[in-house]
Amino acid sequence: MMPNNRKDIMTRTPDRILRSLGTRATDVFLSDYFVLYMTLAYVAVLAPFLPVLLTPGNLVNVLSNMWPLLIVAIGQTFVLAIAGIDLSQGSTIALTSVVGAMLIATTANPANLDLAPIWGVVLTESGGPLAGLPGNVAMGIVAMLIVAGLVGLLNGASIAILNMPAFMVTLVSMITISAFAIWLTQSENVANLPKSYIALGKGDIVSVYFGAKDESKIARKVIYSLITYPMVIAVSVAVFAHILLSRTVFGRHVMAIGINRKAAEISGVPVRRVIILVFVLSAICAAIGSILYSARLEAGRPSLGEGAFLLDVIGAAVIGGTSLFGGKAKIVWTFFGVLFFVLLSNTLNLMNLSSFQVDMVKGGVILAAASLDVLRTRLLRARTR
Repeated sequence: MMPNNRKDIMTRTPDRILRSLGTRATDVFLSDYFVLYMTLAYVAVLAPFLPVLLTPGNLVNVLSNMWPLLIVAIGQTFVLAIAGIDLSQGSTIALTSVVGAMLIATTANPANLDLAPIWGVVLTESGGPLAGLPGNVAMGIVAMLIVAGLVGLLNGASIAILNMPAFMVTLVSMITISAFAIWLTQSENVANLPKSYIALGKGDIVSVYFGAKDESKIARKVIYSLITYPMVIAVSVAVFAHILLSRTVFGRHVMAIGINRKAAEISGVPVRRVIILVFVLSAICAAIGSILYSARLEAGRPSLGEGAFLLDVIGAAVIGGTSLFGGKAKIVWTFFGVLFFVLLSNTLNLMNLSSFQVDMVKGGVILAAASLDVLRTRLLRARTR
């Protein structure tokens, strides 16, 4: 009997090992940290072929691109969680950047802006109406947030009260608001912003300087910035959003609407109010992102948020694990998705691919992420049965 038992054990052991490995692989695949694991694996594979990838300068560049995108993607995450979509975030960024810049600009060039409708009414050679006033930057930021809030309120009310499709409402908003931002400045940028505003997009809180003394301050600052204002702002927004979505009644209402709107209404969830607030929140996140983008570029630009920007925002949220069908979203997923998407863009640029090739790869990655989301959902359902 002993030999037979030993033989039986020997034949069963490989099967058990395979089943154990399969179970662990499934656990990793269904884990909240799956995208983080995938990001680390992606970096490990490409690092030997792209030595620049892990240099301090490139890492700082990746982080500087990540923070404003994270804020905008957080707003989109809330909208996707209720099974909606906000296509107007890019145009909201453009409009709020122009509004803020024309209010706080210290000077303006009539050669560029004399044909703009705002010239002589809001903006003059002496700058905007808030130029030189105490707290002008804070007042300009408040104005940007108010404008964004009105955009979100209009979107949300049209969707919640008039029962219009979110796709159509935000598509019209995107076209209209973008055209309005371009008309305000006649496609010209509004520059000469206060240094305190520019610091919000470029300023350091903690920096470490190494290297030769004759090395330029700019070069050292780019490479060795440890904690920046955009980082602090983005992390603060992420923490607040995480608490709001996962630890509050509002967050539970958001997820309930995404799972089944009719059931949420029957259960007493104030569906209309929650939908309106979600779109206001999305627009405000776009405005905060606009602050960081325009401060970094040192100008209000009516072209901000155009092109493939919306692809980046939605792609980052979807890659993180937020479902396009609603009812499944976490801020930490969005954080990991933004990190992966920014690294993807960075590595594709390091490969010297054209913008068309980059967009094609991004589109393929988003499609793959959506497919993985469907597969993960099916596996989770199978486990719960």
